Amino acid sequence: MIVSVFGSASPLPGHPLYQQAMRLGELLAKAGHTVMTGGYCGTMEAVSRGAAEAGGDSIGVTCRQIEDYRPTGPNPWVRQIKATDTLSHRIEILTSEADAYFALPGGIGTLAEVAMVFNKMVISAIPSKTLILIGEGWKATFEAFFEGQAKNVNETTTELPHFAADVETAVKLLNELISGE
Repeated sequence: MIVSVFGSASPLPGHPLYQQAMRLGELLAKAGHTVMTGGYCGTMEAVSRGAAEAGGDSIGVTCRQIEDYRPTGPNPWVRQIKATDTLSHRIEILTSEADAYFALPGGIGTLAEVAMVFNKMVISAIPSKTLILIGEGWKATFEAFFEGQAKNVNETTTELPHFAADVETAVKLLNELISGE
């Protein structure tokens, strides 16, 4: 199973969020999953690194527009690169070509990726897939959104995302959803 993981590009090695992302990559790889990330730095690097160090596979979806903005190239733990020209095409791959989606804490780019997956699930543009948002920030964000937009969001939609306090809980939840428990 391919699991897209979204998250911040900011954390450096040693930062708690970087360590959490490394652990997520490790857990997903040990469960037999391939991770797919944006392929660059921060949590994308950490997830790829955790998967690689656990003997797993990782896919990095890169983008010429990002490399023009931040010319760092893909991180060294990516095993397969899917290169795109535009940010839109990159996001399309990350939000369409996975079997499940995880989001660690992140900024506006992470929010855009989560919103795209969520919207695709709502309109059935992708099969109903698993979206697991990790951390209390996501839960608070979506609770506020659902409350503030209650007249515009139906109950079925509010039940689509799953929330997990930490990466261990997220992977356990994924495994339960896969097995139908």
